Amino acid sequence: MDRPVKTWLTDMDGVLAREGVPIPGAQDFVEALKRSDLQFLVLTNNSIFTPRDLRARLLRSGMDVPEESIWTSAMATAQFLHDQLPRGTAYVVGEAGLTTALHDIGYVMTDRDPDYVVLGETRTYSFEAITRAIRLVDAGARFIATNPDASGPSSDGKVPATGAVAALISTATGRTPYYVGKPNPLMMRSALNRLNAHSESTVMIGDRMDTDIISGLEAGLRTVLVATGSTHPGEVESFPYRPTMVCDSIADLVGLVGKGL
Repeated sequence: MDRPVKTWLTDMDGVLAREGVPIPGAQDFVEALKRSDLQFLVLTNNSIFTPRDLRARLLRSGMDVPEESIWTSAMATAQFLHDQLPRGTAYVVGEAGLTTALHDIGYVMTDRDPDYVVLGETRTYSFEAITRAIRLVDAGARFIATNPDASGPSSDGKVPATGAVAALISTATGRTPYYVGKPNPLMMRSALNRLNAHSESTVMIGDRMDTDIISGLEAGLRTVLVATGSTHPGEVESFPYRPTMVCDSIADLVGLVGKGL
């Protein structure tokens, strides 16, 4: 028997929109969720933007997602640090999405003997900042990164992302960061905790087998792969795990809101 779905988690890029362009059916899906009064969160590994920034970007794509329904790797990282060491200090390489999340939990940003070096996404990586991060990690600061994505898309092609810069720091220091974002199931667990939701009644929708689907699976969620992003349906068989469902796009899920899966 289908188990009722009480909570929906969905990736943003490749599921709801692609490079700022809405994917057909995404707006209908978001509106169906809002009408149903079910709990939901839009998840993203992107740590550049605050929830307010992301809401504005989604609005331009025709989707009205409340700020409180957006959960970023920066927010998950801040929650992790708060749980590990409340009101600590950090040297941050990142942008407003990450620094705001850390300020919100009472962290102090400093380049003098910080508890952590925290690496996030940024559009302008500074060699000086990376060098400082390397020296602080060498001096004993714990190394945290928001997500392991090695590259990201742009209108001109690939751009280096957090994972690529983390590899540079790791190579120089011999220290590997702890990655908080997908595919770490901690990202899913933190989202569930934010909603006070349960894994057995939650579904994760994503476009990547190696991040969205595996992290959902490892967190005990049902998973849906949509074919509008990174992983082509024909590639699913090459993975040693499977999603609960594979569908063409988010449009195919509109009719399932409020039902089982």
